[in-house]
Amino acid sequence: MPLSWNEIRSRALAFSREWEGETSEDAEAKSFWDGFFNIFGITRRRVASFETPVKKEDGRGGFIDLLWRGVLLVEHKSRGKDLDRATRQAL
Repeated sequence: MPLSWNEIRSRALAFSREWEGETSEDAEAKSFWDGFFNIFGITRRRVASFETPVKKEDGRGGFIDLLWRGVLLVEHKSRGKDLDRATRQAL
């Protein structure tokens, strides 16, 4: 059964309060994204994968932090990290 907008809003507010002070990618990224998908009543494992292998521009292998093919690509970074670098990494 689809969630109502009120339920999504309530879950989103609770999620934002829970995660507002978090700063570490390494410690919490996977829990963060599982919780994010839960806002919408979606099980992350049903639609997206962590650490999806990819081939980089230079031909070397790499990994995307989270990938929902055709919908969402995530390079999760800790607070204070270079987001321009994260964008280049994602592309």
